[in-house]
This record gives sequence, structure tokens and C-alpha cells, in this order.
Amino acid sequence: MSGSFIDMRSDTATRPSTAMRNAMAQAEVGDDMNGEDPTVNRLEARVAELLGKEAAVFACSGTQSNQMGVRVHCQPGDELLIDHTGHIANYEQGGPAALSGVTCRLLPGTNGILDVPVLEDRIQPDNQHYCITRLVCLENTTNVGGGRVYPQETMERVCDWAHDHKLKVHLDGARLFNAVMASGRTVREICAKIDTVSICFSKGLGCPMGSVLVGSQAEITKARRIRKLFGGALRQAGIVAAAAEYALEHNIDRLQDDHANARLFANRIREIEGIVVDADAVETNLVFFEVDPRLGSAAQLSARLIEKGVKINSTGKKRLRACTHLDVSRESALRAAEAIAEVVEEGFGSAIPGKSGPYSR
Repeated sequence: MSGSFIDMRSDTATRPSTAMRNAMAQAEVGDDMNGEDPTVNRLEARVAELLGKEAAVFACSGTQSNQMGVRVHCQPGDELLIDHTGHIANYEQGGPAALSGVTCRLLPGTNGILDVPVLEDRIQPDNQHYCITRLVCLENTTNVGGGRVYPQETMERVCDWAHDHKLKVHLDGARLFNAVMASGRTVREICAKIDTVSICFSKGLGCPMGSVLVGSQAEITKARRIRKLFGGALRQAGIVAAAAEYALEHNIDRLQDDHANARLFANRIREIEGIVVDADAVETNLVFFEVDPRLGSAAQLSARLIEKGVKINSTGKKRLRACTHLDVSRESALRAAEAIAEVVEEGFGSAIPGKSGPYSR
């Protein structure tokens, strides 16, 4: 819950628990820019070991660590390949271009997932007229693609193809541990062939902020310089690194509850006439659904739900996204579904029309 609301706009709505706050208050700290914060150092070493990589660097946000990853692999004038729904290309304020001078080539994947047939013949020719293709960016779980888990065989096939063509692979793992719990694979298995991985702690893991970029020692050494360039210089960051440590200990296994609540919510709302949702496609904690335009717009439904104490953002004229997390209980998920049924029954087409709600990561 956020205040008196059931907040299903994003899993970024989570608030640190009392136990997490205590861990933060008791954290041993130092100057991270000088490599002297023991809590940050311990977290970075732990995450690198967890993923089977050489090194890691703590960052302020998932957007920052993603853009650090782009800059590690690319130079101004280069190009990256990404699914057309990818967060790096669409929801990071043009970061690749603005921060690194990198072009994003948007490709038509399926549910946010790219495979080799879509990537083939997309590498620019070695010709002075073209930019140089350097990087493939993947997302696991997919966001706008529907909270889908990347099939491991597909991911490994893409990595092998990229490396055969001298390209690097960066993974936006904002919800990577959701993929771990849904697939039954370890995070090390999932990331084995990925070059750099960004993991966000402020979503399903329930931290107030923080992300980490993981890769080879050379890549992370370069990323530290880029973090400074991007305004991410951290000092006594152990306070927030301690929250991430707590989350790794206590908040991974419970992601299964979020997945179960998302499926419960989807199964309930698909019984509502005028609401369209593929409940069988819900794999993790994201539920995308559509409203029959004869009833009203997605923005109107979203506005009326606020009156019922439920926050769910519209993401288009007909489409909405609901996100379950540690502050959304089973009872809250059921109540949110009930609120949608009530609004549909009462009618909402006369609500004040507006544009789609703000996008939530």
C-alpha cells in the first residue's frame, strides 16, 4: 500500500521495511569514491560472485547503470540493436544519444524478446556512410513486452550470434530476479554469456534506490569513470548499499508471491465484461490489460480507479499496466480487481478525459 491507496503503478512504489531501515541505519560507511566504503565494496563483490562476473559497480538507478553499460561498449557515432519496446531506447530520455552519441536501431521482437532471425542482416556494412554496430541490448524480464522471461536458449543463441559478429551484449536486468524465480534457473546461469548486466534494487527487491552494473574487470573499471562523468559519484553510499544487501538476503524468494498475486489479479479481471487480458501469459509481476473503447478510455478508467483507492496507470488509449510487489498483498490484488469491476459496472466514459498516465518504470 502507498498511504491509503493500493498502488499498482509500479514495483518502484515499495517502501523499505523496518528491518531494511534498521540495516541502513547500522551500515558501516566510508568514501566510496576512494573505494573506502566497506558496505558498498561487500555488495559489489557479492553481486559479481553471484553472477559469475569479475567485478561490479554500484549506481544510483537502473537508468544510470544501463547508460553506463551503453557507454562502456560504444563510442559516439556507434549503433546498438534493441527491441522496439526496450526501456533503454524508449524510457531513458534518449540517454544513448544524449549521453553517448549512440543510435538505437529498434527491431520487431516478440513480447520484447529478440531472436537471431530478427537480428540477422541488421549489422551495418563496413562503409564510411554508416555508423558502426557495436552492441545488442536485451531485457529480462521484458517490461512493455509483458513481463516475459527470456527463454534461456534464445538468450544464449543471441549471445553466441552477437559474439560471433564481434558485438557485445548488455542486459537490462531491472527485474532479473523475477526471471530467476519464474524460470527456476540461477542468476549465474541466466547471465553466463552476457557481457554486462544491470540489476535494479528499487523494484521487486524493495529498496528505496540503487542499482549495480556487473561485468569484466576492464569493463567495470571503465564504468566507474563513466559513473563519475554521469554525475553518479557516491560518497558514504553504504547506507543504501546496506538496503540492497538486506534485499538479497530476504526479498528474492518472496517474489513468487508477487507472481501469484499477478496471476490472481489477471484471472479475476478477465471475468469482467469489457476487460481483455491474457491471464495465461502472465509470467511474473506485470499484468497488461485492455479496456473496450466503447466503455471509455484507459485514462478514464485509471482516473475512476483512484476514486476507489487504486492506482493503475494507463499506457495507451486502451491499455493499462498493473504491477504487483511486496506492498500489494493477495487481499489488495483481489480488492483492486473488485474496484475495476465496480467502475465498469458504474460506467466511466463520462470521467474527465485525459492523456495516458505517466509511464512508470
